[in-house]
Parts: sequence; structure tokens; C-alpha cells
Amino acid sequence: MPINSRAKGARGERAWRDKLRSFGYDAERGQQRAGGPDSPDVKCPQLDWIHFEVKCVEALNIHNAIAQAQRDAASHQVPVVAHKRNRGPWLVTLLADQFLNIIGAQHGQP
Repeated sequence: MPINSRAKGARGERAWRDKLRSFGYDAERGQQRAGGPDSPDVKCPQLDWIHFEVKCVEALNIHNAIAQAQRDAASHQVPVVAHKRNRGPWLVTLLADQFLNIIGAQHGQP
């Protein structure tokens, strides 16, 4: 039986929402329109500086996924791809410069 990719995507978005909630964040699925800053896959008010693109696939083209997150993120947001394989752990991918800026801010670096 073929897998409905839209249903699988929705399950993945709910799973990422639940992962964020398990760490105490108020998260919800976005308004699934055509992409963009107003419709991320998952919204989290405490992390509104992050645009979450969620992917649950066995063979992810991470470069395409991060490009989609970059296109859809608002100018003040860090584009992040939360992704996992079946029965695998969640992974988070972002651009190296943005990662270094985030950890630099945690250590008082400009």
C-alpha cells in the first residue's frame, strides 16, 4: 500500500511539535499553506527566531531542505531543518555560521 506523503508529513510535524513540548516549549503545527514566514511546519512562540522545516524521510536531500527553510524563513529567523528517519532519532541541521553565532552569543562573543 502506498504511503500518503502528506499524511506522513503531518505525522512528522506532530512528532516534532511533541518533541518540543516534551522540553517545555509551547509548540503547534503551522498553518500549512504554501510556505513562508507565516506558515512554518511547526511554530513555537519561545523560539520565534527559528523557522522550522520538518522532514521525515529515509533519504533526505539536506541541501534542498535547508534551501527550502532559507526561502521560507523571515529575515530575522534562523532556518532550521528538524529531520528523522523511521525509528531514528531527531536531528537538527542549520548553517554553520548561524550555529557559531548562536553558541558565540551563549559565551558572550559578538
